[in-house]
Amino acid sequence: MVASDIQLYSEGRTKARAYFCYLFSKNIPNRLPSLSEEMIMPRLLKIKADLENCEGVYLLDNKGVQVSATFTRDREITEDIGKIRAERAYYYRAVREERCSITDPYPSLITDDLCVTSSAPIYCESGELKYVACLDMPFDEVLKIAHMNTLDHLFGRFFKYGYAAFSIALIAIAMLLFFKGMGSFFFNEISPDNFRIKDVFEATILLTLSLAIFDLGKTLIEEEILGRHKEHSVSGPHKTMVRFLGSIIIALSIEALMLVFKFAITDPDKLIYAIYIIAGVSSLLISLAMYIKFTKLKIDE
Repeated sequence: MVASDIQLYSEGRTKARAYFCYLFSKNIPNRLPSLSEEMIMPRLLKIKADLENCEGVYLLDNKGVQVSATFTRDREITEDIGKIRAERAYYYRAVREERCSITDPYPSLITDDLCVTSSAPIYCESGELKYVACLDMPFDEVLKIAHMNTLDHLFGRFFKYGYAAFSIALIAIAMLLFFKGMGSFFFNEISPDNFRIKDVFEATILLTLSLAIFDLGKTLIEEEILGRHKEHSVSGPHKTMVRFLGSIIIALSIEALMLVFKFAITDPDKLIYAIYIIAGVSSLLISLAMYIKFTKLKIDE
């Protein structure tokens, strides 16, 4: 398993949960009178039989105590009867959400490999929680369920290779700008004895743009190809936008400052054009601040 597998699971989690919800709603009786373990377990075992690679199924009562054995692929673990599972995510999520839920991947107690547990609350006729049905599936199998559509896989690979090509091209452009900016020091003979503000500003703008484009390429590689996503922060496309626009704002600010010095010395009447650029930079900065504020609020919710 790699980080991209976790990202694939995160993207296909809704599809996987919908699939398991369908299985539970189709096979498990709910909101009926006289619900009992004898009525539920044969139907839960039918789901297990329909899922070829199911690791195990079991039933919990309304307090989170296991009331049935754990039925695995090749044996029946009766020692699990009476064990308290109330602290497990598959119990309290199903109870809290009052619907079918699936857990994050975790090491299975049966196989020691990563697995995902899907659970569904079962209510009696009066609406009181009676049981929680649980089903363990290997993580690899859940990934297949979450991405059953072949087109998803094909388009995923296409976009991944596309992002890789664009990232390499962006990094190549960034390197050209970098070498051009560094070369200006030698071409214009920038040194303490031969120091011209215009030459320094031009080199700085080239290097700043090089950094912005390089950072954009690096972010695309990390997030779209390697799958290194950061949660609960300004991340993903938001982080890419913020960092890229931040570098552009810095470059435009340097350009405006260079024009102020140039026009103040050579043609003061044209200072108004530098002011226009400064106004544009200010608008970009205010817009970027609002973008960060609202996207962070959206992520925090």
